[in-house]
Amino acid sequence: MSVSRTVTVRTPSGIHARPAAVFVETAKRFSSDLSLEAKDRKGNCKSLVSLLKLGVAQGTTVAITANGPDEAEAIEALVALLDSDGADGSGGHS
Repeated sequence: MSVSRTVTVRTPSGIHARPAAVFVETAKRFSSDLSLEAKDRKGNCKSLVSLLKLGVAQGTTVAITANGPDEAEAIEALVALLDSDGADGSGGHS
C-alpha cells in the first residue's frame, strides 16, 4: 500500500539547489520508495538530478508518494520541508 499527499511548495526558490539537497538528504533517511510528481512529470525523491529536472518553482502544487515500511513518516517529513518557507533547514530564519 502507498501513501500520497499533495502540497504547494512554499520554499522561496522552489526545489532548487540547496533546498533540493536538503530534501534529498531527508528522503534518503527513509527506506520507502519516494517519488514527487509535478506538472505531469515524476522524479525520484532520493535523486538530486531527478528532482532538479522537474523545475519545481515556489507556488507549484506537487504530489509526494511513498511506498514502504516507513511511508507515513517519510511523507510527513517531506511535506513539512516543502510547506515551510525555508527547506535549507533554517526554518526561514537567518
